[in-house]
Amino acid sequence: MNTLANSAAARDIACHVHGYTNLKAHLENGPQIYERGSGIRVYDDNGKGYIEGLAGLWCASLGFNEERLIDAAVREMKRLPYYHGFAGKTSDVTIDLAERLVKMAPVPMSKVLFANSGSEATDLAVKLIWYYHNAIGRPEKKKIISRIKGYHGVTVCSASLTGLPHLHNEFDLPIDRIMHTDCPHHYRFAHEGESEEEFALRCAENLESLILEEGPETIAAFFAEPVMGAGGVIVPPATYFEKIQPILRKYDIIFLADEVICGFGRTGNMWGSETYSLQPDMISTAKALSAAYLPISALLINDKIFDAMVDQSEKLGVFGHGSTYAGHPVSAAVALETLNIYEERNIVGHVKQVSPTLQNGLRRFADHPLVGEVRGIGLVGAVELVKDKDTKQAFDPKSGVGARCQNFAYDHGLIIRALGDSLAFCPPLAISEDDTNELLDCFEKALNDTWGWVQTDAPA
Repeated sequence: MNTLANSAAARDIACHVHGYTNLKAHLENGPQIYERGSGIRVYDDNGKGYIEGLAGLWCASLGFNEERLIDAAVREMKRLPYYHGFAGKTSDVTIDLAERLVKMAPVPMSKVLFANSGSEATDLAVKLIWYYHNAIGRPEKKKIISRIKGYHGVTVCSASLTGLPHLHNEFDLPIDRIMHTDCPHHYRFAHEGESEEEFALRCAENLESLILEEGPETIAAFFAEPVMGAGGVIVPPATYFEKIQPILRKYDIIFLADEVICGFGRTGNMWGSETYSLQPDMISTAKALSAAYLPISALLINDKIFDAMVDQSEKLGVFGHGSTYAGHPVSAAVALETLNIYEERNIVGHVKQVSPTLQNGLRRFADHPLVGEVRGIGLVGAVELVKDKDTKQAFDPKSGVGARCQNFAYDHGLIIRALGDSLAFCPPLAISEDDTNELLDCFEKALNDTWGWVQTDAPA
């Protein structure tokens, strides 16, 4: 590294805490520092370019130098750099964005509430679910079910819904009234000889058993991502949601579709809910809503929920929720321009065109001696590494095989993310077929490097 980079690294170690990082190792090794981005690539402090194979954090859908989004932000900063939504006030651009989202929702929705992140949208949804059941005279109907390995955020409530142990350990989570049901990962959790449909039926039956055990009168809502993202890019088994949704309707349980990763074209439709024929009562979205250029999230709710909110706020005199930056006009302007670009460039059609290159390319690694499963849809996928292909035996987590493969990919100019021993891919939606092929070539080199390391140097 040059002198400036060393200085930046030293300053980072001195003052900056990184999420999802081994803090002790970071103090010893320092950060990876990026100075600029162009297209689907970012460039480090030595000028080396990397394909951003995870779109940053599943979010930089239009790459890293989309001038139209930059211009939209500058225009709004000059016009109205800030306003809020308290006491009936708002900005015109925030109204435009809310109207646009309601119109493009995959199922009928009534209103939009804005926040700044997917985690906040999850927390807001939980508040509204509890508020709703109080409003309709069901104060005991408050428990919320999500899924093992589901990901819904990192705040106190949203991390409780997230079904990953490292988000709970030593944080005193999950909180009360949050529970988890089966992870719908057929490869890992199906019984021997159990088909996808049979496995989906067992997941649905276990969900219904949990509801009955807890008491249907106490279960308020069910949260699910159409495709589970940070839990390992887990695609639902055949007929899974077909079997889950009737159970939710049977017991009058609100269904929230977490579209934070899946929304805006990722699965080959504008919404993951369209891909899997979901009928949610609420939809949370963020990330690609602004192509990651500015923080913004949205929670869409249906008439049933909003009507109860109106009655309750009339009774109480005020709807007691709001936040300083919700619906920020600059973020809203960037989000609107993002949606314009998606429409004008037919981003869904582009994903449909390019995704076979990614999905077929990843599946060509299925016969590799390290690969247990390849899974994905649209422009999101994962390759799971295993110690034994025949038995599906996983590596000891302490061996760090997935992390090692991630690092080899980095050496070859590709940024991907190891979720345990599953390597996740979620490139910008704007990726070309040529760049997709380059991504695949980089990963092939990393996979072969990992295989060589496993055979010679990996911990037993």
